Amino acid sequence: MKPLIIIIGALVVIGLTFTLVNSQSSPQEEKEKAKTAASHSKHLWKETSLATPELKPAVSATVSKMPLEERITQLFYVGVEGTTLTPSEEKMIADGKVGGVIFLGRNIQNSDQFQSLVNGVKKANATNPTPLFLGVDEEGGRVSRIPTPLKKLPSSYEIGAENDPELAFTAGELLARKVKAFGLNMNFAPVLDINNNPDNQVIGDRSFGDTPKRVTQMGVAEMKGIQSEGIIPVLKHFPGHGDTSVDSHVNLPVIEKSMSQIDDFELNPFKEAIDQGADAVMTAHILFPELDEEQPATFSSTIIQNLLREKADFDGLVITDDMGMGAISKNFGTNEAAINAIQAGSDMVLLTDTRNKNFNRVKEALLKAVKEGAISEKQIDDSVTRILRTKEKYNLSKDSRTDIDIEKLNEQITKLRNETN
Repeated sequence: MKPLIIIIGALVVIGLTFTLVNSQSSPQEEKEKAKTAASHSKHLWKETSLATPELKPAVSATVSKMPLEERITQLFYVGVEGTTLTPSEEKMIADGKVGGVIFLGRNIQNSDQFQSLVNGVKKANATNPTPLFLGVDEEGGRVSRIPTPLKKLPSSYEIGAENDPELAFTAGELLARKVKAFGLNMNFAPVLDINNNPDNQVIGDRSFGDTPKRVTQMGVAEMKGIQSEGIIPVLKHFPGHGDTSVDSHVNLPVIEKSMSQIDDFELNPFKEAIDQGADAVMTAHILFPELDEEQPATFSSTIIQNLLREKADFDGLVITDDMGMGAISKNFGTNEAAINAIQAGSDMVLLTDTRNKNFNRVKEALLKAVKEGAISEKQIDDSVTRILRTKEKYNLSKDSRTDIDIEKLNEQITKLRNETN
């Protein structure tokens, strides 16, 4: 197969202006940067991260001018059902003005089809003033959505076993380049869960290891590698999905640990990543009775507001895990779940099942909750501000030019794989 070059054309954005940030480092500069990361990690990572911007008047003014319904729809991170957009999905994006679209395995057959789908999503959003988050789960190993001809990276466990932050940083760069090749701008990675339960099948080799030190060191390095390529990393699954034997895709896991145990173990990677400039965190559909007796983390203001926002001092995006997972869908209605998540302090609701007007129903439920005072407009505004601030920070564009040499990228991935064998 000839090397695949994917070129995305540039468009002018209405309202706020966003352009994609591309790394300008030469291969030698990247190599030196990664070497420095291994020996002076905190200093280097502070320098290579995208600086947290002050809230610009343009963002504040934009939020204040947005109708309530448009502010609410920015809180939606939606999925689509198949490999092409349906008319109702085009309408959801164009008229619904959602905040983001995630691409799952069911949406991807091959590179040509996937690129066509991504372009279709961008086209549907073309008349809207705000660009979309375009996300995917590209962790490496068994959770790799980007199709061939791009090769898979090793799993996080294989990367972690090398105990080399330079290698993890490089893995982050390569994951980001794969995501960027198709015009996406967000990667739901790295996984910062500590895999210390041998019965945990859902995390397993998606984790960098079984100790806080290993997961912290390698996970933060990979996060910084992703950021260095202008892609938004999403840490998952806060406050930790490692010590479970139940798959939250199926049922609600329960972790019986004290606050001090969680603080000393599960939270370590997240706290360090936040200190090092994390942009977004995904919450876990897990019940921690010692933290909140009634609500899973996704619906717990104790966990999101007190633990994540206040104690960890995190003012970035909080995104729920999928509301269609068994841990939630078997215990809560979708409308109730979305309201609970926003009330607890989440900024965006991940809703991958938008069939049968599900998006419209949840939107109307949130709109009603705000109008009746169950959710304050200030809370909505704070979330929309974080969303727009992140989109501006990464200079997202509705469409942007990105040239990726697939043959070269595959060579780099092969080299990385050889280093983990």
